Amino acid sequence: MAALPLTVSTVIFCLLLLPSSSSPICAARKQDHVRTAYHFQPAKNWQNGPVYYNGMYHLFYQYNPHGALWDVGNLSWGHSVSGDLVNWAALGNALDPTAPFDANGCASGSVTILPDGQPVILYSGIDADRRQVQNIAFPKNPRDPLLREWTKPSYNPVVPLPADVSADNFRDPTTAWLGRDGLWRFAISAVASGVGTTLVYRSVDFLRWERNTAPLHASRDAVMAECPDLFPVAARSAEGLDTSARGPGVRHVLKVSMPDTLQDYYTVGRYDDEADTFTPDEDDSRGGDDYRSWRRIDHGHLYASKTFFDARRNRRVLWAWVNESDSEADDVARGWSGLQSFPRALWLDPAGRQLVQWPVEEIESLRRRRAALLGAEVESGGLHEIGGIGSSQADVDVVFEIPSLDRAEGLDANRLLDADALCRENGASVQGGVGPFGLLVMASGDGLREHTAVFFRVFRLLHGGYTVLMCTDLTSTCRSSTKAGVYKPTHGGFVNVDIEKDKRISLRTLLTELLRISKVMPCMLGTDDASSRSCYTQIDRSIIESFGGGGLTCMTARVYPEHVAAGSSSHLHVFNNGSDAVKVRKLEAWELATASVNVVAEEEDGLPASGDMCRNAAY
Repeated sequence: MAALPLTVSTVIFCLLLLPSSSSPICAARKQDHVRTAYHFQPAKNWQNGPVYYNGMYHLFYQYNPHGALWDVGNLSWGHSVSGDLVNWAALGNALDPTAPFDANGCASGSVTILPDGQPVILYSGIDADRRQVQNIAFPKNPRDPLLREWTKPSYNPVVPLPADVSADNFRDPTTAWLGRDGLWRFAISAVASGVGTTLVYRSVDFLRWERNTAPLHASRDAVMAECPDLFPVAARSAEGLDTSARGPGVRHVLKVSMPDTLQDYYTVGRYDDEADTFTPDEDDSRGGDDYRSWRRIDHGHLYASKTFFDARRNRRVLWAWVNESDSEADDVARGWSGLQSFPRALWLDPAGRQLVQWPVEEIESLRRRRAALLGAEVESGGLHEIGGIGSSQADVDVVFEIPSLDRAEGLDANRLLDADALCRENGASVQGGVGPFGLLVMASGDGLREHTAVFFRVFRLLHGGYTVLMCTDLTSTCRSSTKAGVYKPTHGGFVNVDIEKDKRISLRTLLTELLRISKVMPCMLGTDDASSRSCYTQIDRSIIESFGGGGLTCMTARVYPEHVAAGSSSHLHVFNNGSDAVKVRKLEAWELATASVNVVAEEEDGLPASGDMCRNAAY
């Protein structure tokens, strides 16, 4: 997998605008491109987040308007709007490199809504001398609900490069928050005096900024941490909190992205709003100075996550960038590269130790035909195909029941340090005691020549108790693709559930595959059937997002099955390769419709001022 360009790392915070109702049923415009079904991507070219404003959701994102590959000097801010976080319409670029302070690119940043309701962008510009500096931009017409045009004041940069910070390691300003002293703050990644650190800047007017003496957090064990995100969470509620929330019952999460591992890490702790410092909880064994010892946002292929507060539904929502893992030649041939994960609501678990993540409920609007399976046993070596729906684009929710843990394999505690390695050694094809059991997705109909396994395996810890390993297996043994030159790893993580007490665990999967659209395709809204939160795997044409234990463990993967490219349909199976039978306590599956996501318009007719989201502007 190609190394990630450092200046590309931060998801751009988009304005979240809330309409009074969902966007109407709409039809995708004529196109001839391979597209994802419901994950956000631009109409074309390379891209690498969100905010709420005036009745609609706005997503600003790093974008190369000139090609499908990342390119210094061409980085702009793309801009799309939505009424439901599912269907998106493209607008023109919000920011382009036009001034000395961003001559070599408009890089990462965030959007903040000021108390008077005006949005303001904070972003990292790469200036004419290739230094990273911090700039601001304002909407040209704040009364425009679509915020189509932005102005960049000539007095930029508002935060020039500090003397002790390296020129190419000063970026990713967060959403600003308002302190109890009336001062604004934002955090930003930097390498200061050779130490990877997250700095804090303060301002009384959002224009003149002063650096806080102490960093928010620093790590001498990690040279650079990108994409910081500091946000509050409620200690005893799943409701989201505004970024400036303080007081009793409020905890804070600090999240960073590490370019050396291409992973996002977080910890729960205490934010001191007087000193502007963050301290991880002492009782969190994963806490410490080295960010890489913290918990992972996702145990798979996901980077540069960013959250925003959705005032419409009173929730905090996370987006993240999911890049390609095939070749640059494939990017050019497709005409686009990179997409966003499906938006996830997140909150603090009842123990107060880790985040719970769950796809936003709006995905249920795409549900169509339903299939169900109740009480079926899957014997050792068993394989059960799920029919009755089109499994190439489906939402599958399954709960597994484990009759006995007697045959669980023993595991030494030191093996808990590397779940990926444990999954590599104990893949879906390796018979175990309790597991592997789970789903085979994106499976070809030629004897499973291609398939991806998402599964669980239960181990007995030698020092007492049990642990649940969750894996997504894309390896050559479990062939997610027969295509050459595709990155096919094994992803692993542990699910913090009491399997000895509950004797059950669940998995939910959203499935879609790459499709070449060459005519007008309907994108219709579906029913709003609710489903229980358990484990969740989401697959959108070439992306698999898995959520285990009710969203306690998340895992994203990219897959490129050749049978899909050849026009063959995919199949969905429940499997068990453990020594004992497992029971499918409940399985529900829905066929999913296709959303309208920045499709290329037949003519440049723009986006109607009426808010009709069915017509999509062309780039």
